[in-house]
Amino acid sequence: MASSAKKKITEIEIPYTPRPLQLELHKMLDAHRFNVFAIHRRFGKSVCVINHLLRAAILTDKQKWRGAYISPSYKQSKNIAWDYLKTFAAKIPNTKYHETELRCDLPNGSRITLLGAENPSSLRGIYLDHCAIDEVAQCPQSLFPEVIRPALSDRKGSCVFIGTPYGTMNYFYDLWEAAATTKGWNRHMYKADVTGILDEEELAAARSSMTEEQYNQEFLCSWSSSVSGSIYGKEIGKLEDEDRITDVPHNPHQLVNTYWDIGVHDYTSIIMAQIGKGGQIHVIDHIEDRGHGLPHYRRLLEETGYNFGEHYGPHDLTVTEYNTGQRRVDHAYELGIRFRIVPRMPVEDGIHACRMMLPRCVFDRVKCRSLLANLKHYHRAYDEKSRVFKNKPVHDFSSHSADAARYMATAIHEMRDVTAPPQAFADSSYNPFEVNIS
Repeated sequence: MASSAKKKITEIEIPYTPRPLQLELHKMLDAHRFNVFAIHRRFGKSVCVINHLLRAAILTDKQKWRGAYISPSYKQSKNIAWDYLKTFAAKIPNTKYHETELRCDLPNGSRITLLGAENPSSLRGIYLDHCAIDEVAQCPQSLFPEVIRPALSDRKGSCVFIGTPYGTMNYFYDLWEAAATTKGWNRHMYKADVTGILDEEELAAARSSMTEEQYNQEFLCSWSSSVSGSIYGKEIGKLEDEDRITDVPHNPHQLVNTYWDIGVHDYTSIIMAQIGKGGQIHVIDHIEDRGHGLPHYRRLLEETGYNFGEHYGPHDLTVTEYNTGQRRVDHAYELGIRFRIVPRMPVEDGIHACRMMLPRCVFDRVKCRSLLANLKHYHRAYDEKSRVFKNKPVHDFSSHSADAARYMATAIHEMRDVTAPPQAFADSSYNPFEVNIS
């Protein structure tokens, strides 16, 4: 494209004046290749990313620049963004619109296309310079890693993921967590009670017509509120707000205690923690796997390189196995893992103990990612007939981590945590699996 033509296009004023927070988004989009934004309803996120696509398409130096806006379905993309794109591109002369393809061709050879994520494989083979994926939680998990990421590679394109949180069991949450520690990635959250875009009267009206979980999810960007009956959702949400889910380094001068929920044909979950100053609990690591015996988990613990103190296990470790005639606790002892048995207590008492413990905790955001996701998901089922939540928590994939956390809370409440004797680390014969275990 001739430089004079380019100058002519860049002097055209697009009828868009970003709000201060939208301008903040544009600056982050310019500064980072990959961005993950959790944003409350009615923020204007779709308008923002459409205009960012349009601006990038106009100002590019690349030949045949390609951009895409993708939502969970083709119909959604048309309903959400097509009118915006035509409105904001209206003053650019010689722009062509292809209604059947939801495509906008600019006079400099750039192109913006609206797409749906219903069939990710149908998008294979394209290349992209910039992509905006909206309502990410409802998009297939394979969309970005298998289709969009390769499409960005040739020309080192960028991507922005936007949406409102919808629980923790989806790719949007995975991206949100990964963005905190991945080089070249950025994340930011905008809650309605902070942005001021919606006034107090409107928020109060919305709150009065929605459940607490719905309001927290749609307007306060709560990751756990979409899980109806979430047991620890509020506590984990508070930890996030207080930046207590962060980088938690292992202290090599202190023993690491472990807290186990043991499954035979089901999952085994192991939480690893150290007690810090003032009784703060540093949850530094988490292991969860299934279909393996105790030797497998001993090996995984050895591979961490930690010096272990107490190993706390559930009361069913004292059960005699039918096929071996041996108690699990005795089998563990033969492997060098000497368990302390956590006192048995009603599940509700254990849940209460866990709720009391969580405010004392800081979690490593990377090594404890699956643990935190499971604690957020752990929930009670809703009884439609009685219109109340059932007392017994739902037993699903999240139960094992939640049980390990419950045993941890019980152990910390009932027992004195032990730190390593100084001489232990100077002794070459020191066995981390056989210290302070009775």
